[in-house]
Amino acid sequence: MILRYIPLYEVSPIAFFTFVGAVIVALLAGISFHELSHALVADSLGDSTPRRAGRVSLNPLAHLDPAGTVLLFLAGFGWGKPVPVNPYALRNGPLVGHAIVAAAGPAANIAIAALAALPIKLGLVPWRTPFVDPRFFTWDADAYVGLFLSSIVIFGIILAIFNLIPLAPLDGFRVVAGILPRGLAEPFLRLEQYGMIVLIILLLAPFIFGGPNLLFTIMEPAVNTLVRVLAGVDVDVFG
Repeated sequence: MILRYIPLYEVSPIAFFTFVGAVIVALLAGISFHELSHALVADSLGDSTPRRAGRVSLNPLAHLDPAGTVLLFLAGFGWGKPVPVNPYALRNGPLVGHAIVAAAGPAANIAIAALAALPIKLGLVPWRTPFVDPRFFTWDADAYVGLFLSSIVIFGIILAIFNLIPLAPLDGFRVVAGILPRGLAEPFLRLEQYGMIVLIILLLAPFIFGGPNLLFTIMEPAVNTLVRVLAGVDVDVFG
């Protein structure tokens, strides 16, 4: 994904390194706090499994998966180390408790995005999406800060929305299972074994067959809406 923006270096080296730095901060912090939130909530609900596994930690190395991190930067999708959870140890029960733990990860990503968006919403720095041709920008100190914060907002929201897709092993699958009535949750959970296959097909299909990215098409309206709400800007993220 970062390789796609190497031409930005020719336009403005400072803008390029600002963007790369923002991507690194957004994705590493996003994944780390995402997984830490799973661990903290599970621990608070009575499951000591994450704590015994060393996952109740601010150390990013406890949460980053090497292969998943590399893919995240190169291809735009990846993963952290899944937090081990014993749903039967959770006080709210295996379905509702696991749903609360699952929702904590995307909630953390949105919280990070909201914090980064605050200076933009207050008008202290401008919105500068990295997905619009940077040659149209007037580059000053505020613009670089705006690019840095805007990138953190965008990627934090993308991580949250992506993880809320109701396909296993994404968090959205467990969230939906916890919301559904038990009579519907049980047959829904039987679909878990097919989730990874469907997800891989959806991720790879645009690269193999060309055409639009279905996941991107599904996510884009939600990403644009959250950006408008959190940053107070009336724009589409991807131009």
